[in-house]
Amino acid sequence: MGKRVAVVLAGCGVFDGSEIHEASAVLVHLSRQQATVKIFAPNTDQMHVVDHLKGSPTEEKRNVLVESARLARGDIQDLSDLDVKDLDAIIFPGGFGAAKNLCSWAVQGKDCVVNEQVKTVLKAFHAEKKPIGLCCISPVLAAKVFPGCEVTVGHDKDDRYPDVPDTAEAISQLGCKHICKHVNEAHVDEKNKIVTTCAFMCKAPLHEIFDGIGVMVQEVLKLA
Repeated sequence: MGKRVAVVLAGCGVFDGSEIHEASAVLVHLSRQQATVKIFAPNTDQMHVVDHLKGSPTEEKRNVLVESARLARGDIQDLSDLDVKDLDAIIFPGGFGAAKNLCSWAVQGKDCVVNEQVKTVLKAFHAEKKPIGLCCISPVLAAKVFPGCEVTVGHDKDDRYPDVPDTAEAISQLGCKHICKHVNEAHVDEKNKIVTTCAFMCKAPLHEIFDGIGVMVQEVLKLA
């Protein structure tokens, strides 16, 4: 029987929600492994709405759950309805929504606040010793909630990862260990059952990002 996996979204679109290619890659790799997937998102307003053509904020208001439903083809639940007992693992795709709507890392960095529902869910999976997968910028959620954990957001000595050095430093300042990994790799924190990969934190071709997410998904399922 396939593993039961929750996927938590943060909106729809890289600049203010979940990164669409990352979310799709997670779902494809889970499907290939015959996992049963339930998709969730917090029922809360986005931090803001970004015009993805112009790359600038608008005055519009949007809801994270409603926008995430676009990626879920309407089959989505409020994160408050998630019951860890019904699931074997959880995965968080990246995108700025993870750093804007699931926490405030985008504006406050290491001093950010994690959404209370997100924090509760992360702690519940951790307490049950069930694996947590995160990609792109979403590993900062684990770094904030689980001091001392190990994560990767990429490689800090490679020009293809321009935002990694500062993010890795902030993760270290939280008392966590940043592990340098390339886009086609994932890091497994065996003690905490946290699996991370950098995805679009690397300026890589889409297929490399897709493959790296596949490694993360496989490692999560091995731990489930």
